[in-house]
Amino acid sequence: MERLKKQMEFIVEIDKVKNIFRQTYLADRGRKENDAEHSWHLALMAVLLKEYSSEEVDLSRVVPMVLVHDLVEIDAGDTYAYDAAGVSTQKERENQAADRIFGMLPADQGEWLRNLWDEFEAYETPDAKFAHLLDNCQPLLLNDASNGLSWEEHQVKKSQIYRRNQRVPETSGVIWEYMQSLIEKHVKLGHIIDDMSE
Repeated sequence: MERLKKQMEFIVEIDKVKNIFRQTYLADRGRKENDAEHSWHLALMAVLLKEYSSEEVDLSRVVPMVLVHDLVEIDAGDTYAYDAAGVSTQKERENQAADRIFGMLPADQGEWLRNLWDEFEAYETPDAKFAHLLDNCQPLLLNDASNGLSWEEHQVKKSQIYRRNQRVPETSGVIWEYMQSLIEKHVKLGHIIDDMSE
């Protein structure tokens, strides 16, 4: 019963992720998405887009990886991708959060999920690279669907998007090509600041 109690307490605790709102708007522009919605979206994208990964990936690892990758934001808060000040303290805040949140589980499950989270953060294995591709692609898709709303709000520059996505081509050239077409579309529409033209 002690094991089950820990698991149930963790399940209730992670309900808080539904209240962590990101900077990306839903496709209908009605509101910003929360971390739970984002993670669910990535899990389904993993299943649908696996065929485009340049390396073989294991969905039995990628799906739980993307489902837990933002749980640390319950304590650490959401750090916007283009917020330099927030990014500078992100690692320390998120490591402390990971210790507490994954530490709530029975040791075997806590260690398994913490290892997946650490692997995602390290960005070295094929599974982690694919998970990162999804994590970068999904907000781009929603920005396109919402007519660049978040990009305009934050005055995002093309160079920032390219820097954030610099490793995507090694994971999937096809998906990167698609992402580039969306970026260029919104540069032309004036939703992204073009700071890379000659």
